[in-house]
Amino acid sequence: MATARDETRAGGSAHARAEAVDRAGATKANDSFEAFFAAQHERIARSLALAIGDEHLGRDAAAEGFTRALQRWRKVSRYDNPTGWVYRVGLNWARSRARKTRREAAPDAGGEPTDLRAAMPEFDPRLLPALKQLSDDHRAVIVGRFYLDMSEAELAEALDIRPGTVKSRLSRALARLSELLS
Repeated sequence: MATARDETRAGGSAHARAEAVDRAGATKANDSFEAFFAAQHERIARSLALAIGDEHLGRDAAAEGFTRALQRWRKVSRYDNPTGWVYRVGLNWARSRARKTRREAAPDAGGEPTDLRAAMPEFDPRLLPALKQLSDDHRAVIVGRFYLDMSEAELAEALDIRPGTVKSRLSRALARLSELLS
């Protein structure tokens, strides 16, 4: 039977070797997350801002989504669509926060959301007001499909809805946008 002294002579204890492997794996996972964050953060933050209709809330939602992704990165990194996962988490967080704010707000408390035109100069100025008139669900599929460039299948997975529901929402949202923009 090997003793601790024998294990130390043979290159360290099994526990120490396991810790070294864990540290190496954690470093690799952190590098992987950092690359994902660098590549996707701005895109997801802007998409959430569009979907939510408020630049600051969209950035907060993206931060929340990325924070939760980092906490679960070993699992999230294996998903087929980690970008969609972060988008959905941010969207759900923002919706939850908006519900809480509405419950807590005084009946006459106005407060306009941040104007997105300055943050999204590449869009037709008529698009943002039209997007705000869509339901949350319709806005989420429009932004996911056309701004995040997700396929219908990726969007269905990201929003945890059926592909047929994505197609239906997308069709209705596009018809409504067409009506609003004409």
